[in-house]
Amino acid sequence: MKNISRLRYFIYLSLIILGGCTTGKNALQKGDYDTSVAKAVGRLQNSPKNSEATQVLKTAYQLALQDHLRKIDEAKLSNDLFRWESIMYDYQKINQLADEINTCPACLVVVSSPVKYIKELADSRYNAAVARYNSGITYLGENNRQSAKKAYYEFEKAQNLQSNYKDVKTKMDAAFWAAVTRVVVQPIIINRGPYQLSGDYFQQQINEFISHYSRNKFVIFYAEDQATNEKIVPDQVLSLNFDDFIVGQTYVKERVEKLKRDSVIIGETRDKKAVYGTVKATLSIFEKNISSSGLLDMTITDWQSRKIIKQQKFPGTYVWKDSWASYQGDDRALNNNQLAMTRRKEILPPPPDVLFLEFTKPIYSQLVDNISYFYNTY
Repeated sequence: MKNISRLRYFIYLSLIILGGCTTGKNALQKGDYDTSVAKAVGRLQNSPKNSEATQVLKTAYQLALQDHLRKIDEAKLSNDLFRWESIMYDYQKINQLADEINTCPACLVVVSSPVKYIKELADSRYNAAVARYNSGITYLGENNRQSAKKAYYEFEKAQNLQSNYKDVKTKMDAAFWAAVTRVVVQPIIINRGPYQLSGDYFQQQINEFISHYSRNKFVIFYAEDQATNEKIVPDQVLSLNFDDFIVGQTYVKERVEKLKRDSVIIGETRDKKAVYGTVKATLSIFEKNISSSGLLDMTITDWQSRKIIKQQKFPGTYVWKDSWASYQGDDRALNNNQLAMTRRKEILPPPPDVLFLEFTKPIYSQLVDNISYFYNTY
Protein backbone atom coordinates (compact mmCIF):
# COMPACT_ATOMS: atom_id res chain seq x y z
CA MET A 1 0.00 0.00 0.00
CA LYS A 2 2.85 2.38 0.83
CA ASN A 3 4.42 1.72 -2.56
CA ILE A 4 1.10 2.47 -4.32
CA SER A 5 0.70 5.73 -2.38
CA ARG A 6 4.25 6.73 -3.17
CA LEU A 7 3.70 5.98 -6.89
CA ARG A 8 0.54 8.11 -6.93
CA TYR A 9 2.46 10.95 -5.28
CA PHE A 10 5.18 10.88 -7.93
CA ILE A 11 2.60 10.70 -10.73
CA TYR A 12 0.75 13.67 -9.23
CA LEU A 13 4.01 15.62 -8.83
CA SER A 14 5.05 14.80 -12.40
CA LEU A 15 1.70 16.01 -13.73
CA ILE A 16 2.10 19.29 -11.82
CA ILE A 17 5.60 19.80 -13.27
CA LEU A 18 4.52 18.76 -16.76
CA GLY A 19 1.50 21.00 -16.58
CA GLY A 20 3.66 23.97 -15.60
CA CYS A 21 5.96 23.29 -18.57
CA THR A 22 3.21 22.87 -21.16
CA THR A 23 1.25 25.92 -20.02
CA GLY A 24 4.35 28.14 -20.11
CA LYS A 25 4.28 28.95 -16.40
CA ASN A 26 7.92 28.00 -15.85
CA ALA A 27 9.08 30.09 -18.81
CA LEU A 28 7.03 33.04 -17.49
CA GLN A 29 8.69 32.80 -14.09
CA LYS A 30 12.12 32.82 -15.79
CA GLY A 31 11.27 35.95 -17.78
CA ASP A 32 11.18 34.14 -21.13
CA TYR A 33 7.94 35.77 -22.20
CA ASP A 34 7.96 34.75 -25.87
CA THR A 35 8.40 31.07 -25.00
CA SER A 36 5.73 31.38 -22.32
CA VAL A 37 3.24 32.75 -24.87
CA ALA A 38 4.08 29.99 -27.36
CA LYS A 39 3.59 27.24 -24.77
CA ALA A 40 0.35 28.72 -23.46
CA VAL A 41 -1.01 29.01 -27.01
CA GLY A 42 -0.08 25.40 -27.70
CA ARG A 43 -1.83 24.22 -24.54
CA LEU A 44 -5.00 26.23 -25.25
CA GLN A 45 -5.18 24.87 -28.78
CA ASN A 46 -5.42 21.36 -27.30
CA SER A 47 -7.27 22.29 -24.12
CA PRO A 48 -9.29 25.54 -24.66
CA LYS A 49 -10.56 25.69 -21.08
CA ASN A 50 -7.25 25.26 -19.30
CA SER A 51 -7.36 27.96 -16.64
CA GLU A 52 -3.64 28.05 -15.90
CA ALA A 53 -2.71 28.43 -19.59
CA THR A 54 -5.32 31.18 -19.90
CA GLN A 55 -3.82 33.16 -17.04
CA VAL A 56 -0.27 32.57 -18.30
CA LEU A 57 -1.16 33.81 -21.79
CA LYS A 58 -2.85 36.94 -20.48
CA THR A 59 0.15 37.89 -18.35
CA ALA A 60 2.94 36.69 -20.66
CA TYR A 61 1.62 38.44 -23.77
CA GLN A 62 1.46 41.84 -22.08
CA LEU A 63 4.94 41.41 -20.61
CA ALA A 64 6.36 40.21 -23.95
CA LEU A 65 4.83 43.16 -25.79
CA GLN A 66 6.16 45.66 -23.24
CA ASP A 67 9.61 44.05 -23.33
CA HIS A 68 9.94 44.24 -27.13
CA LEU A 69 8.63 47.83 -27.27
CA ARG A 70 11.11 48.82 -24.55
CA LYS A 71 13.97 47.33 -26.56
CA ILE A 72 12.76 49.15 -29.68
CA ASP A 73 12.68 52.50 -27.87
CA GLU A 74 16.15 51.94 -26.45
CA ALA A 75 17.56 50.95 -29.84
CA LYS A 76 16.13 54.05 -31.51
CA LEU A 77 18.03 56.19 -29.00
CA SER A 78 21.35 54.38 -29.48
CA ASN A 79 24.23 55.39 -31.75
CA ASP A 80 24.62 51.90 -33.19
CA LEU A 81 24.85 52.15 -36.99
CA PHE A 82 22.96 48.90 -37.35
CA ARG A 83 20.32 49.52 -34.68
CA TRP A 84 17.54 49.11 -37.25
CA GLU A 85 18.28 45.40 -37.50
CA SER A 86 17.67 45.06 -33.76
CA ILE A 87 14.48 47.12 -34.10
CA MET A 88 13.38 44.96 -37.03
CA TYR A 89 13.97 41.81 -35.02
CA ASP A 90 11.76 43.02 -32.14
CA TYR A 91 8.94 44.04 -34.51
CA GLN A 92 9.20 40.58 -36.10
CA LYS A 93 8.86 38.93 -32.67
CA ILE A 94 5.80 41.06 -31.81
CA ASN A 95 4.14 40.15 -35.09
CA GLN A 96 5.02 36.50 -34.58
CA LEU A 97 3.29 36.53 -31.18
CA ALA A 98 0.19 38.01 -32.82
CA ASP A 99 0.23 35.35 -35.54
CA GLU A 100 0.45 32.58 -32.93
CA ILE A 101 -2.53 33.95 -30.99
CA ASN A 102 -4.60 34.50 -34.17
CA THR A 103 -4.37 30.78 -34.98
CA CYS A 104 -5.97 29.86 -31.62
CA PRO A 105 -9.68 30.71 -31.08
CA ALA A 106 -9.43 30.13 -27.32
CA CYS A 107 -6.44 32.50 -27.19
CA LEU A 108 -8.41 35.28 -28.90
CA VAL A 109 -10.86 35.17 -26.02
CA VAL A 110 -7.96 36.06 -23.71
CA VAL A 111 -6.16 38.50 -26.07
CA SER A 112 -8.86 39.77 -28.41
CA SER A 113 -6.72 42.07 -30.57
CA PRO A 114 -3.03 41.13 -30.60
CA VAL A 115 -1.14 44.05 -32.06
CA LYS A 116 0.91 43.88 -35.27
CA TYR A 117 3.38 46.44 -36.60
CA ILE A 118 3.34 45.88 -40.37
CA LYS A 119 4.45 49.33 -41.54
CA GLU A 120 6.94 49.72 -38.73
CA LEU A 121 8.53 46.39 -39.63
CA ALA A 122 8.78 47.38 -43.30
CA ASP A 123 10.29 50.75 -42.40
CA SER A 124 12.85 49.21 -40.04
CA ARG A 125 13.82 46.65 -42.72
CA TYR A 126 14.28 49.47 -45.23
CA ASN A 127 16.36 51.54 -42.79
CA ALA A 128 18.48 48.49 -41.97
CA ALA A 129 19.18 48.01 -45.69
CA VAL A 130 20.15 51.68 -46.02
CA ALA A 131 22.61 51.35 -43.13
CA ARG A 132 24.26 48.28 -44.63
CA TYR A 133 24.39 49.88 -48.09
CA ASN A 134 26.04 53.02 -46.72
CA SER A 135 28.51 50.92 -44.76
CA GLY A 136 29.37 49.04 -47.96
CA ILE A 137 29.95 52.33 -49.81
CA THR A 138 32.34 53.45 -47.07
CA TYR A 139 34.32 50.21 -47.20
CA LEU A 140 34.42 50.21 -51.00
CA GLY A 141 35.82 53.74 -50.97
CA GLU A 142 38.89 52.57 -49.06
CA ASN A 143 40.20 50.98 -52.26
CA ASN A 144 41.84 47.90 -50.83
CA ARG A 145 41.07 44.24 -51.12
CA GLN A 146 40.16 43.55 -47.49
CA SER A 147 37.79 46.52 -47.33
CA ALA A 148 36.22 45.47 -50.64
CA LYS A 149 35.58 42.08 -49.10
CA LYS A 150 33.79 43.72 -46.17
CA ALA A 151 31.88 45.91 -48.64
CA TYR A 152 30.70 42.81 -50.51
CA TYR A 153 29.22 41.28 -47.37
CA GLU A 154 27.58 44.60 -46.42
CA PHE A 155 25.95 44.88 -49.85
CA GLU A 156 24.91 41.22 -49.59
CA LYS A 157 23.15 41.94 -46.28
CA ALA A 158 21.52 45.04 -47.78
CA GLN A 159 20.25 42.97 -50.69
CA ASN A 160 18.83 40.33 -48.36
CA LEU A 161 17.00 43.06 -46.45
CA GLN A 162 15.82 45.02 -49.50
CA SER A 163 16.53 43.24 -52.76
CA ASN A 164 15.69 46.18 -55.02
CA TYR A 165 17.36 48.95 -53.02
CA LYS A 166 19.15 51.39 -55.35
CA ASP A 167 21.99 49.75 -57.30
CA VAL A 168 22.87 47.26 -54.58
CA LYS A 169 23.36 44.40 -57.05
CA THR A 170 25.78 46.45 -59.15
CA LYS A 171 27.67 47.60 -56.07
CA MET A 172 27.85 44.05 -54.77
CA ASP A 173 29.34 42.92 -58.08
CA ALA A 174 31.86 45.79 -58.06
CA ALA A 175 32.90 44.94 -54.50
CA PHE A 176 33.33 41.28 -55.42
CA TRP A 177 35.73 41.96 -58.28
CA ALA A 178 37.61 44.52 -56.20
CA ALA A 179 38.06 41.85 -53.51
CA VAL A 180 39.07 39.01 -55.82
CA THR A 181 42.64 37.78 -56.06
CA ARG A 182 43.36 36.52 -59.59
CA VAL A 183 45.98 33.78 -59.58
CA VAL A 184 47.50 32.62 -62.87
CA VAL A 185 48.98 29.12 -62.67
CA GLN A 186 51.89 28.66 -65.05
CA PRO A 187 52.35 25.28 -66.74
CA ILE A 188 55.11 22.91 -65.68
CA ILE A 189 57.85 22.66 -68.29
CA ILE A 190 59.52 19.26 -68.67
CA ASN A 191 62.13 19.17 -71.40
CA ARG A 192 62.94 15.47 -71.22
CA GLY A 193 60.94 13.69 -73.89
CA PRO A 194 60.11 10.34 -72.21
CA TYR A 195 58.36 12.12 -69.35
CA GLN A 196 56.38 14.71 -71.29
CA LEU A 197 53.21 12.60 -71.33
CA SER A 198 53.31 12.01 -67.57
CA GLY A 199 54.08 15.68 -67.01
CA ASP A 200 51.03 16.60 -69.06
CA TYR A 201 48.88 14.29 -66.95
CA PHE A 202 50.25 15.85 -63.75
CA GLN A 203 49.43 19.28 -65.19
CA GLN A 204 45.90 18.12 -66.06
CA GLN A 205 45.34 17.11 -62.46
CA ILE A 206 46.44 20.55 -61.27
CA ASN A 207 44.20 22.24 -63.85
CA GLU A 208 41.30 20.09 -62.67
CA PHE A 209 41.94 21.14 -59.08
CA ILE A 210 42.11 24.87 -59.78
CA SER A 211 39.05 24.78 -62.06
CA HIS A 212 36.92 23.29 -59.26
CA TYR A 213 38.38 25.28 -56.38
CA SER A 214 35.54 26.96 -54.48
CA ARG A 215 36.52 27.20 -50.81
CA ASN A 216 37.20 30.94 -51.03
CA LYS A 217 34.99 32.81 -53.48
CA PHE A 218 37.44 35.72 -53.49
CA VAL A 219 40.24 33.66 -55.05
CA ILE A 220 40.02 32.70 -58.73
CA PHE A 221 42.62 30.53 -60.44
CA TYR A 222 43.36 30.75 -64.15
CA ALA A 223 45.42 28.46 -66.34
CA GLU A 224 47.97 30.51 -68.27
CA ASP A 225 46.33 30.00 -71.68
CA GLN A 226 42.92 30.92 -70.23
CA ALA A 227 44.34 34.10 -68.71
CA THR A 228 45.92 35.00 -72.05
CA ASN A 229 42.70 34.41 -73.98
CA GLU A 230 40.59 36.38 -71.51
CA LYS A 231 43.24 39.11 -71.15
CA ILE A 232 43.38 38.64 -67.39
CA VAL A 233 45.82 40.81 -65.49
CA PRO A 234 46.87 38.64 -62.55
CA ASP A 235 47.38 39.68 -58.97
CA GLN A 236 49.62 36.70 -58.36
CA VAL A 237 51.45 34.09 -60.41
CA LEU A 238 51.81 30.54 -59.15
CA SER A 239 54.69 28.73 -60.83
CA LEU A 240 55.53 25.05 -60.49
CA ASN A 241 58.84 23.54 -61.53
CA PHE A 242 60.73 20.36 -60.81
CA ASP A 243 64.07 21.31 -59.30
CA ASP A 244 65.25 17.85 -60.21
CA PHE A 245 63.99 14.33 -60.64
CA ILE A 246 65.54 10.90 -61.03
CA VAL A 247 63.68 8.03 -62.62
CA GLY A 248 64.74 4.41 -62.51
CA GLN A 249 67.61 4.20 -60.05
CA THR A 250 68.06 0.43 -59.82
CA TYR A 251 69.38 -1.52 -56.85
CA VAL A 252 69.69 -5.33 -56.90
CA LYS A 253 70.60 -7.18 -53.74
CA GLU A 254 71.40 -10.89 -53.47
CA ARG A 255 71.11 -12.79 -50.21
CA VAL A 256 72.42 -16.38 -49.95
CA GLU A 257 71.09 -18.82 -47.38
CA LYS A 258 72.40 -22.29 -46.58
CA LEU A 259 69.50 -24.60 -45.85
CA LYS A 260 69.22 -28.10 -44.48
CA ARG A 261 66.48 -30.31 -43.17
CA ASP A 262 66.85 -33.41 -41.04
CA SER A 263 64.77 -36.56 -40.87
CA VAL A 264 63.96 -36.59 -44.58
CA ILE A 265 63.48 -39.93 -46.36
CA ILE A 266 66.46 -40.24 -48.66
CA GLY A 267 66.06 -43.91 -49.63
CA GLU A 268 65.10 -47.38 -48.41
CA THR A 269 66.72 -50.62 -47.31
CA ARG A 270 66.55 -53.92 -49.16
CA ASP A 271 63.59 -54.93 -47.03
CA LYS A 272 61.77 -51.71 -48.00
CA LYS A 273 62.36 -49.77 -44.82
CA ALA A 274 62.75 -45.96 -45.07
CA VAL A 275 66.17 -44.46 -44.68
CA TYR A 276 66.25 -41.02 -43.07
CA GLY A 277 68.93 -38.40 -43.54
CA THR A 278 69.69 -34.71 -44.00
CA VAL A 279 69.08 -32.78 -47.22
CA LYS A 280 70.83 -29.53 -48.12
CA ALA A 281 70.40 -26.65 -50.54
CA THR A 282 71.78 -23.20 -51.24
CA LEU A 283 69.08 -20.56 -51.73
CA SER A 284 69.85 -17.26 -53.52
CA ILE A 285 67.21 -14.55 -52.96
CA PHE A 286 67.27 -11.53 -55.28
CA GLU A 287 65.58 -8.23 -54.44
CA LYS A 288 65.32 -5.45 -57.00
CA ASN A 289 64.29 -1.91 -56.04
CA ILE A 290 63.81 0.78 -58.67
CA SER A 291 63.59 4.19 -57.04
CA SER A 292 62.17 7.33 -58.65
CA SER A 293 61.99 10.68 -56.91
CA GLY A 294 61.67 14.38 -57.52
CA LEU A 295 61.40 17.77 -55.86
CA LEU A 296 58.73 20.24 -56.97
CA ASP A 297 59.17 23.94 -56.29
CA MET A 298 56.05 26.06 -55.79
CA THR A 299 56.52 29.82 -55.93
CA ILE A 300 53.75 32.41 -55.54
CA THR A 301 54.81 35.85 -56.80
CA ASP A 302 53.07 39.21 -56.60
CA TRP A 303 52.54 40.29 -60.21
CA GLN A 304 53.11 44.01 -59.72
CA SER A 305 56.03 44.06 -57.29
CA ARG A 306 57.54 40.75 -58.49
CA LYS A 307 58.13 39.89 -54.83
CA ILE A 308 57.87 36.28 -53.72
CA ILE A 309 54.88 35.85 -51.40
CA LYS A 310 55.38 32.17 -50.68
CA GLN A 311 57.80 29.46 -51.73
CA GLN A 312 57.81 25.82 -50.76
CA LYS A 313 59.27 22.56 -52.03
CA PHE A 314 57.47 19.22 -52.10
CA PRO A 315 59.36 15.90 -52.29
CA GLY A 316 57.98 12.71 -53.77
CA THR A 317 59.37 9.18 -53.98
CA TYR A 318 58.15 5.92 -55.47
CA VAL A 319 59.96 2.58 -55.11
CA TRP A 320 59.02 -0.34 -57.36
CA LYS A 321 59.99 -3.71 -55.90
CA ASP A 322 60.45 -7.21 -57.25
CA SER A 323 61.90 -10.39 -55.73
CA TRP A 324 62.67 -13.92 -56.89
CA ALA A 325 64.98 -16.77 -56.00
CA SER A 326 67.00 -19.70 -57.29
CA TYR A 327 68.57 -22.70 -55.55
CA GLN A 328 71.11 -25.43 -55.89
CA GLY A 329 70.83 -28.73 -54.13
CA ASP A 330 67.82 -30.67 -52.86
CA ASP A 331 64.54 -28.76 -53.09
CA ARG A 332 63.26 -30.69 -50.07
CA ALA A 333 65.42 -28.42 -47.91
CA LEU A 334 63.18 -25.47 -48.86
CA ASN A 335 59.91 -24.58 -47.15
CA ASN A 336 56.79 -23.80 -49.20
CA ASN A 337 57.37 -20.02 -49.30
CA GLN A 338 60.98 -20.44 -50.40
CA LEU A 339 59.97 -22.92 -53.03
CA ALA A 340 57.31 -20.55 -54.34
CA MET A 341 59.93 -17.79 -54.67
CA THR A 342 62.13 -20.04 -56.81
CA ARG A 343 59.23 -20.50 -59.22
CA ARG A 344 58.97 -16.78 -59.74
CA LYS A 345 60.85 -15.14 -62.57
CA GLU A 346 62.25 -11.64 -62.70
CA ILE A 347 59.60 -9.33 -64.21
CA LEU A 348 60.05 -6.22 -66.27
CA PRO A 349 59.63 -2.93 -64.35
CA PRO A 350 57.09 -0.29 -65.42
CA PRO A 351 58.21 2.07 -68.19
CA PRO A 352 59.87 5.37 -67.18
CA ASP A 353 56.77 7.52 -67.77
CA VAL A 354 54.77 5.35 -65.32
CA LEU A 355 57.53 5.57 -62.71
CA PHE A 356 57.57 9.35 -63.16
CA LEU A 357 53.81 9.55 -62.66
CA GLU A 358 53.96 7.42 -59.51
CA PHE A 359 56.44 9.66 -57.69
CA THR A 360 54.35 12.75 -58.55
CA LYS A 361 51.29 11.37 -56.72
CA PRO A 362 52.49 12.21 -53.18
CA ILE A 363 53.76 15.55 -54.52
CA TYR A 364 50.30 16.36 -55.89
CA SER A 365 48.63 15.60 -52.54
CA GLN A 366 51.02 17.88 -50.66
CA LEU A 367 50.71 20.59 -53.28
CA VAL A 368 46.92 20.89 -53.38
CA ASP A 369 46.67 20.71 -49.58
CA ASN A 370 49.18 23.53 -49.29
CA ILE A 371 47.48 25.69 -51.93
CA SER A 372 44.10 25.15 -50.26
CA TYR A 373 45.43 26.00 -46.81
CA PHE A 374 47.09 29.17 -48.09
CA TYR A 375 44.12 30.51 -50.05
CA ASN A 376 41.10 29.23 -48.10
CA THR A 377 41.14 32.25 -45.79
CA TYR A 378 43.18 34.57 -47.98
